[in-house]
Amino acid sequence: MRLITAIFLVMIITGCATTGQGQRPSGPPPPSTRPAYNLTGYSPAFKDGYIDGCETAKKTSYGFKDERRFSTDTQYRMGWNDGLSVCRGKQ
Repeated sequence: MRLITAIFLVMIITGCATTGQGQRPSGPPPPSTRPAYNLTGYSPAFKDGYIDGCETAKKTSYGFKDERRFSTDTQYRMGWNDGLSVCRGKQ
């Protein structure tokens, strides 16, 4: 009976352990997990930049700045700057 109780307690304790899934890997999140914004009519690059900039301003785990795209893609850069400015002002 003690063995069954011990096994049961171990199962309960390990069920409450964290697995580290709350940490986002580096780099942009996959499209399926990105926060949703209504940016109808804007280019995909602008949308990506806006989301990244806004999430950076909000200091969420999705905050990210793709330095390569920021330096080479004007649409991404414009979106990132707009997202950062708009979302920083909402705080």
